[in-house]
Amino acid sequence: MIKKILRSSWLAIVLLFMYLPILILMVYSFTDTATIGTHGNFSVNNYITLFTTPELLKMIGGTFALAFGSALISTILGTIGAIGAFYSRNASKKLLGLANQVPVVNAEVVTGFSLCVLLIVVLGVKKETFVPLVIGHVALCSPFVYLSVTPKLKQMDNSIYEAALDLGADARQALFKIVIPQLIPGIVSGFLLSVTLSLDDYFITTYTKPATFDTISTYVVNATKGSHTQIKTALWALSTVLFVVILAVVIGGNAISGRKAGAGNEKADI
Repeated sequence: MIKKILRSSWLAIVLLFMYLPILILMVYSFTDTATIGTHGNFSVNNYITLFTTPELLKMIGGTFALAFGSALISTILGTIGAIGAFYSRNASKKLLGLANQVPVVNAEVVTGFSLCVLLIVVLGVKKETFVPLVIGHVALCSPFVYLSVTPKLKQMDNSIYEAALDLGADARQALFKIVIPQLIPGIVSGFLLSVTLSLDDYFITTYTKPATFDTISTYVVNATKGSHTQIKTALWALSTVLFVVILAVVIGGNAISGRKAGAGNEKADI
């Protein structure tokens, strides 16, 4: 009983440290105060500013366009890499797995600066083309897609693929009709993780973005250094909206997974 209470208390403390700052920010996003910690009256002016300021709307739209575009490219490349490595010889598989781990554990500031030197200084690619920025985000996200898809490949019954070949399907048909459908959960997880990583990234974006372009992360850092109080408090509202959207996606995804698992168990019982 005491161990159970201690475990629950420890879990509550961890959750409190994780979510209390976000909850405080959410509360203050509905006030008219400009400083967290001071008393303010209820107000939705921060949300009105957020959704009526062209500068903020342009920044948000650009951020999500970059996130979904780079996540799509990363998902394709990461999935192809995972499938290629899985069906390679052991030596090649280990080498590719090791190469994939380096970007994951490497500091983002190192990756960002390296890409800046390679693409902009050495190769002379102009930052205004958005090419360095997209390449940087793809380089950041692709390894995580690889890591999301690889476990699904290991769980897959490889005899199904071989049976498809024996029944007359060529390699392309077996790949798209047999292998890919079984990898969908890992592919979707990798895509969503890529979107989150792209939205959150600061260092790679800072080194590779055009001077006139900002994502949420770079805009927030620059805004907190300035004196535009109205913009700062509108960012509280933006943080709240992002948290609520992500929370809804997570809850919805878990609910769908739970229903599918329940349906699968019912079929198994029948």
